[in-house]
Amino acid sequence: MIIPANPFSVVLAAVCGLAILRTILSARALLYHLGRWWRWVDERVQAYQYFEIPRYNENSQENPLYRKVANYVASLPSLEDAAAATLFSSGRKPNDFLLHLGPGQSASDSFLGARVTWSNRPPGGATAAGGGCLVLRVRRQDRTRVLRPYLQHVESVAEDIEIRRREVRLFTYAGGSGEGPRWRSVPFTHPSTLDTVAMDPDLKTRVRADLEAFLKGRAYYHRLGRVWRRSYLLYGPPGTGKSTFVAAMAKFLSYDIYDVDLSGLAADGAVLRSLLLQTTPRSVILVEDLDRYLNGKESESSAARLTEMLSFMDGVFSCCGEERVMVFTMSGGEGAKEGLDPAVLRPGRLDVHIHFPMCDFSAFKTLASSYLGLKDHKLYPQVEEGFQNGAQLSPAVVSEIMIANRGSPTRAIKSVISALQQSADGGRVGAAAARKLSESGSGRRTDESRGEWSSGGGLGFGKDSMTMREFRKLYGFIKMRSGSKKEGVMPVEEAAAAAAAAAAATPSDKD
Repeated sequence: MIIPANPFSVVLAAVCGLAILRTILSARALLYHLGRWWRWVDERVQAYQYFEIPRYNENSQENPLYRKVANYVASLPSLEDAAAATLFSSGRKPNDFLLHLGPGQSASDSFLGARVTWSNRPPGGATAAGGGCLVLRVRRQDRTRVLRPYLQHVESVAEDIEIRRREVRLFTYAGGSGEGPRWRSVPFTHPSTLDTVAMDPDLKTRVRADLEAFLKGRAYYHRLGRVWRRSYLLYGPPGTGKSTFVAAMAKFLSYDIYDVDLSGLAADGAVLRSLLLQTTPRSVILVEDLDRYLNGKESESSAARLTEMLSFMDGVFSCCGEERVMVFTMSGGEGAKEGLDPAVLRPGRLDVHIHFPMCDFSAFKTLASSYLGLKDHKLYPQVEEGFQNGAQLSPAVVSEIMIANRGSPTRAIKSVISALQQSADGGRVGAAAARKLSESGSGRRTDESRGEWSSGGGLGFGKDSMTMREFRKLYGFIKMRSGSKKEGVMPVEEAAAAAAAAAAATPSDKD
């Protein structure tokens, strides 16, 4: 016999079940309220001291400490668990949201085992000067032990946050005026980073460590009595990545870049000093083509430029600002360095020298990883063989080949192999022709003291190179010989022999 259930007992059981389920689901809320109740009791028992940090002073000037504290409080993890917080968008990039302490809101923090609380007092108080203030609450027994170290910690963390968030800008010289030189700036949005720079891994690691040590070296430099400054010399052929490396340095340091264009400046020390005085801390001072500027055509001009540049590098005026990185570039190899006065290259003026060579296989693999997303490829041995045979390509050339063929990595690598073969073949033809032309007395002589070299080692058309009559005869000879070839292409060895024969058979046009 089945006894029907009592409707009242069914409803009661359902209500009890819902109550138990509600209690289980809201256990976290229960713990939260218990914690608030415990803190309320603790606040009534403990003795606290309050420190107000107004946004503006009596003269309506902004308090620098207020901005630092606001940035620090916005980074506290406890702000996400606070009862209330104000949400903002940075506006710099999508989905970049920031939490701030709004009026009447509070957040807690801990330091050296002591618990502190920050709260935002809205405007209208007697000491807020109309802009509101942030209030720090510390237990009285912890005040002497943690207050000063805690504020130093807040300033240090806030400075790091400002460096990471600040917008890097590029400053260029906009000409002089009655008040002196003027700088004009634009946002610096170069995407290069130290990770994407094609450089020897060990060298990149040392450079990164040197930059990190510089960023943390304020106390060390001050203890030594030295200006907090670092200088670098970047030298190498054009297209080897010097400018890209400067951009990566600035992005890594979060420093502004001041581009000092020496080509438009006379050898006037007053202008250089004014330019330097109007730069700000946390900046990279970039001076390109240092060797070209110092090697003036007239001896007096060169001497004057050398004197002013030495003063610009480490004179008294260069000490009127700290946390600066000075970068000088030269478009040349070791020969370009040897052509400079030793006083320019000494430590203190140029602390770190970094050579940017032509592309090698290691740099090629870095570029292929960045531009094509390749870690390895079956054609890599051919690329490595091409570099080992003495072929030279600049990283700029290799990068452009990869960009043009980014849809097909295999085609891009084949194009690089072809460029390497052309570079090696062109070097052999140029060497053979140069030897023959120098024997006949009509070859182009290179002057190492002036740093003049033939580009690519090919057949030049300068005033001391092959005459037009010789070139026409050579071209007709090659064309005649190429007609009998299957593919219409003359071998490189025969072309070199033809060039030598034509140069020997034709008399010189010179008197």
